[in-house]
Amino acid sequence: MELRQLVAEDASAYWELRLEALKTSPEAFGASYEEAMRRDNPIERVKGNLSVKGNYTFGAFDQSKLVGMVTLAQEGNLKMKHRANIFAMYVSPIGRGQGTGKALMRLAIEQARESREIEKINLSVVTSNEAAKNLYLQLGFKVFGTEDMALKVGDTYYGEHHMSLILN
Repeated sequence: MELRQLVAEDASAYWELRLEALKTSPEAFGASYEEAMRRDNPIERVKGNLSVKGNYTFGAFDQSKLVGMVTLAQEGNLKMKHRANIFAMYVSPIGRGQGTGKALMRLAIEQARESREIEKINLSVVTSNEAAKNLYLQLGFKVFGTEDMALKVGDTYYGEHHMSLILN
């Protein structure tokens, strides 16, 4: 398994995996597959996002196929630059059970530490996603709040745990 930061040339592979994530795990993301499919120039938008200063998207590759991803995004406002958020964490079923998610998260946490500005990482996880929740707890994240009915997919509501990791 190769782990590395994604670059503009990875935009198509990222978009393909993002669509898979939205389609197979709709309860895990604020965006929907349907919304994603209506986006104009999605590959160009991904290329732009991959080059934003303070944003780091890491990928896990299995024989050159992108099978996992995570984005660490530093807050931009002066009073909040000490914070970053984890977004778009996903590992394809073919990459699961091999420590891929943990390796990606460790890479994101290490990047935050190396930035010397980021002191706290926040993320949200669906309360019913035990595997992800347990991974985050193992890495030192703590739940600081729970939001009922955070997401609605069809007629089903999902709660979210809001979690943070203090780096210092």
